[in-house]
Amino acid sequence: MTAAFRVGLGGGSHWGLAAKACLEQMGPLPPGANLGFLYVTPGFGDCLSSLLTYLRETTGIVCWTGTVGQDVFGPGGGLSDGPRLAIMAGDVDGDALRTFDGFATPAQFAAEHGPWLARHTPIAALVHGDPRTADLAGQVPALADATGAFLLGGLAATTETSTRLCGRLATQPLSGVLLGRQVPLATGLAQGCSPIGPIHRVTRSVERVVMDLDGVPALDALKSDAGEIIARDLKRAAGYIHAAQPIPGADGSWDYAVVTLSGIDRRRGWIEIAGEVTEGDPLMFVHHQPDLARRNVRRMLSDLAHRLAGRPVRGGLYIAGTQRNGDPTEGAAGDLVLIEEALGSIPLIGFTTEGEIHRDRLHGYAGMLALFL
Repeated sequence: MTAAFRVGLGGGSHWGLAAKACLEQMGPLPPGANLGFLYVTPGFGDCLSSLLTYLRETTGIVCWTGTVGQDVFGPGGGLSDGPRLAIMAGDVDGDALRTFDGFATPAQFAAEHGPWLARHTPIAALVHGDPRTADLAGQVPALADATGAFLLGGLAATTETSTRLCGRLATQPLSGVLLGRQVPLATGLAQGCSPIGPIHRVTRSVERVVMDLDGVPALDALKSDAGEIIARDLKRAAGYIHAAQPIPGADGSWDYAVVTLSGIDRRRGWIEIAGEVTEGDPLMFVHHQPDLARRNVRRMLSDLAHRLAGRPVRGGLYIAGTQRNGDPTEGAAGDLVLIEEALGSIPLIGFTTEGEIHRDRLHGYAGMLALFL
């Protein structure tokens, strides 16, 4: 299990021709190839079932995971327009590979996967989520708690079905593949937003509505952090100012998961965020900066290169927020250039999304890189 993964990128009016061209581009698969990744744009979203059947029959790989992305990319970046798909396939330890579809309760998950989890801890989970699920932001940490896994992935594009694969067509809000410790990974996260004020404490809230921060109306705290120009015209905050939920790191530092500022009640001084919050939780405000997003990608890649210490990369997945660099397509393309500059020409595919899953949180405006070593 040392061969590089094979990757391909294809497009066209018919899914079958695009997939065939993609497989021809990939060439012979590594001996024992047993894991495949498939990402498609919405134009091929209704064809995932047919694509899964075709890829199983032509490659012999049973375990395929993937989803519909806002955009997809592969060797050479991306294709200009029209429906497209990206494929990556390789071999991993077969016993360290397990698909899952959904998470109801810890007891249910333990009953189904407990013996496997006990043999393979620590684990990672490649996860794809259904964006139509109301409480998805709460289900992500619940899945991480139930499995003890480091989660990696993103949300499907919002379509009628938001189709995802987990060895078969997924039916539940969170699905994907569990990977045991025999599958070495290196991961990194690059934020696309930066803090504009201190970490506040939620002192009054109901579900997603934050009433008070540090004992004062939440909107007053937002205006204070955002500055006078935003405070005078809150319309300027749209798409620029966001909330973020701080995450304590093991080394005492703080990371954060960006969540959309989805509503403002000027009369009461309340705000609503696109994530669950309870009294006592930390909360902060951030602003989106495309230049910062690129600097953070460089910082992430420098850290990854140091951790790799010359170890070869067999393949990689890059999952990027649609607006992290200001433009859905050009932003991801710019990140791919930086990845190649730092790590060389590695087998890599990925997709853009409006929600990135990393560790135990649902993020926004981030870029997440996972490398198979």
